[in-house]
Amino acid sequence: MAAEQTHRDVVLRRLRRIEGQVRGLQRMVEEETYCIDVLTQVAATNAALQSCALALLDEHLNCCVTEAIVEGGEQARTKVDEASKAIARLVRA
Repeated sequence: MAAEQTHRDVVLRRLRRIEGQVRGLQRMVEEETYCIDVLTQVAATNAALQSCALALLDEHLNCCVTEAIVEGGEQARTKVDEASKAIARLVRA
């Protein structure tokens, strides 16, 4: 349980940082910051979101999917299918 809490805290910290980046983007647009500078920050925010998504996916694979596979049965197939669909969504994004 402590490891889950630690992972949760890490993800929440990342999301709060991303939230701050988005607020910064809003300020930049309000202040009519040079477009290229705004786009650079948009790219950085996208990279942060991707990194967060990959951390969440990694945790899901190492925890939820692995446990389901050990238990076997339909639950294992369901978890693998969910993970596969999540990966497909990330690749398309």
